[in-house]
Amino acid sequence: MKTIGIYSGSFNPIHHGHVMLANYLVEFSDLDELWFVVSPQNPFKVGEKLLDDDTRLAMVQQALAGEPQMRASDVEFRLPRPSYMWHTLGKLSEDNPDCEFVLLIGGDNWSSFSRWYKCDELLEHYRIAVYPREGDVIDEASLPGNVSLLRAELLNISSTMIRKRLAKGMPVDDLVPPAALQMIMAERLYQ
Repeated sequence: MKTIGIYSGSFNPIHHGHVMLANYLVEFSDLDELWFVVSPQNPFKVGEKLLDDDTRLAMVQQALAGEPQMRASDVEFRLPRPSYMWHTLGKLSEDNPDCEFVLLIGGDNWSSFSRWYKCDELLEHYRIAVYPREGDVIDEASLPGNVSLLRAELLNISSTMIRKRLAKGMPVDDLVPPAALQMIMAERLYQ
């Protein structure tokens, strides 16, 4: 049985922090693969301005082109909106019965996990790996048995910061994977 990490987000845009964390996880964990699930609408971010779904998916695909253990997934494009992880993991499990899925979430998401749709069912049916972000304080001893804390170095980069820099005409070459940057510049995205 393959073990697949599910890394969900709007990836608006994908950046080096996303890819570096994913590389760390496929190298130093039990994950066989890591799938970037591009989310059309996060239920906690309703009203957030996003590039269209297909453009963000194409950016992620371009950024991961040289990463054999990673892939972009559009599974949520075919599910009701907003995107609830319970539905996403259910669909992935149904379509891939030979895979075990592990949900990867940031410490900020873990702190609000009790507000997630079907949070108890998620905890009951799936392993969850939490990566703390700068400033997150997580008591590892208080985590449920199927929730683990990841110790990965994180880059302090955000998609919001990148969008703001692009809107001001500032460079982002050192923040975004080259293939995604090429697409951003060619199509004048976020400007």
